[in-house]
Amino acid sequence: MNGDARHTWANWVPGRGAARKAEALAAGAVQGRSLWQDAWGRLRCNRAALASLWVLGVITLAAIVVPWVWPYGYAQPDWNLMYAAPTWAGWHIFGTDALGRDLFVRVMWGCRISLMVGVVATLVTLVIGVTWGAVAGFAGGWVDSLMMRIVDILYSLPFIPFVIVLMVLFGRDLFLIFVAIGAVSWLDIARIVRGQTLSLRKREFVEAALASGVGNAAIVRRHIVPNLIGIVVVYVTLTIPSVILFEAFLSFLGLGVQAPLTSLGGLVSDGAAVLQSHPYMLIIPASFLAVIVYCFNFIGDGLRDALDPKDR
Repeated sequence: MNGDARHTWANWVPGRGAARKAEALAAGAVQGRSLWQDAWGRLRCNRAALASLWVLGVITLAAIVVPWVWPYGYAQPDWNLMYAAPTWAGWHIFGTDALGRDLFVRVMWGCRISLMVGVVATLVTLVIGVTWGAVAGFAGGWVDSLMMRIVDILYSLPFIPFVIVLMVLFGRDLFLIFVAIGAVSWLDIARIVRGQTLSLRKREFVEAALASGVGNAAIVRRHIVPNLIGIVVVYVTLTIPSVILFEAFLSFLGLGVQAPLTSLGGLVSDGAAVLQSHPYMLIIPASFLAVIVYCFNFIGDGLRDALDPKDR
């Protein structure tokens, strides 16, 4: 009798089949699922969030690839095609602007700049806010009181005029926009992280680390911050659209990136000036801006539901 026949006959022995099923169930129970596997499974059930991921991925890929392969540059004028309506002739599918520059490649560049500002400024916000909130919540006492009173004072400052003053004093540099927006947007996440840290510092694993002689900085880095990843991820997806809108507002006021480079806010500002005669110049970039903001909001809502422990 060969091996396959013996294996098949063993499955028919009374009690052997049930034992094998029990072993398989035990093996599956031991493997389990991680937090992120469970969250990804729940996120895939959210159709709005999943569709938003696909749409945002397509826009991001187009913003990266199109400027390299499109036959027109974002600053290339054509004096014979000023304010040309959208047409497939000559590949001006979104039309042209006041200088005859192709609007499609400019919209792609605008998406690239707006997404870059949103992501980089949010990273600056996270570095400052998470560090500030984690240190304040873990230290407690007068350190916590002092650090949070500083946050309260900064809350009272008018941030939009502050950023405008920075733009006027130091110029409309793209890197400065990243730093300026991120440096004034960290207060909310600092409060959130501080509140979560206050509840985490009394947990058993933190007390065990203290009893083992681990330093305070190492505890914050190894134990506190990793347990804040879930709420930080949700905050990132909800902060990026607000940062993009903030940059669009600055560009609308003429304080964003310098021409001929542009962002979606700058394109919306240009289109608003000629809305009655050339509405496509406003509708197209405004539609891309709205779609990007909605996608991030839907993704943030989906992640919040997927990472919520009360729904498991």
